[in-house]
Amino acid sequence: MGTYGDWFIMLAAGCLLVIWLFRMFYRWLHEPAGVNRLTLGKGGVLSSDDENIALLEQAGYTVRSGKHLVPVPIKLDDVPLGKGSRLYIDYIAVMDNKTYIVKTARDRKPMEWTASGVRERLLVYSLLLPECDGILFVDARDKVIRKISFHIADI
Repeated sequence: MGTYGDWFIMLAAGCLLVIWLFRMFYRWLHEPAGVNRLTLGKGGVLSSDDENIALLEQAGYTVRSGKHLVPVPIKLDDVPLGKGSRLYIDYIAVMDNKTYIVKTARDRKPMEWTASGVRERLLVYSLLLPECDGILFVDARDKVIRKISFHIADI
């Protein structure tokens, strides 16, 4: 191959490095200023006798982690509003390399299955973790798993 082959390989590697560096700089430059990516930790301990987990596993999902608590500090007129609030994610489940946030049905707070009812209860989770492919709403009492996904339309 000789010296020309070596130079060609070095030139190709240099071009790939320059393209990669440009893409990283471009991505950093165009990222919104206030983006804080939420990264979930390990989550709560999974119970072996949980009927929600059993229902998800029967449907082919793999439950990856248990309950996550996401603190949400709130300020009102630049003054902290108490201790803030928190959001709970019941489980994280995976099927076919797609990740889902899992919310379980609660007797004291039934789901209203209208567009506005689903939006009010579940949109915040989709916006919180945009890399997830949707939300699974699990009702172990009725043996139902509903998959919800939100698509924000461009106007």
